[in-house]
Amino acid sequence: QVQLVESGGGLVQPGGSLRLSCAASGSIFSITAMGWYRQAPGKERELVATITSRGWTNYQDSVEGRFTISRDNAKNTVYLQMNSLKPEDTAVYYCNAFNKDGNSWGQGTQVTVSS
Repeated sequence: QVQLVESGGGLVQPGGSLRLSCAASGSIFSITAMGWYRQAPGKERELVATITSRGWTNYQDSVEGRFTISRDNAKNTVYLQMNSLKPEDTAVYYCNAFNKDGNSWGQGTQVTVSS
């Protein structure tokens, strides 16, 4: 079992920045990839960005160049740096970890982009 705790969400104006953090605990040695997903009201949960244990990254087209996913292995933490935020980035953001037992999810953190 992997436990995930997100932090860093909030209200920001368009064009602003936020950094999300996700601290992992439990069976972290078996994690092969971690990522961020988001779910806006009335929409399905969608992939935002992922990073593998080797550091390979993948981004949704709409965030490419604006968001950066990174990991600090010493702290068992994954980050999502979000710049040039747009109103359409408003959603609940969820941290995800994948290992041999499947997917684990955090509780989610709200990001609201509004003037």
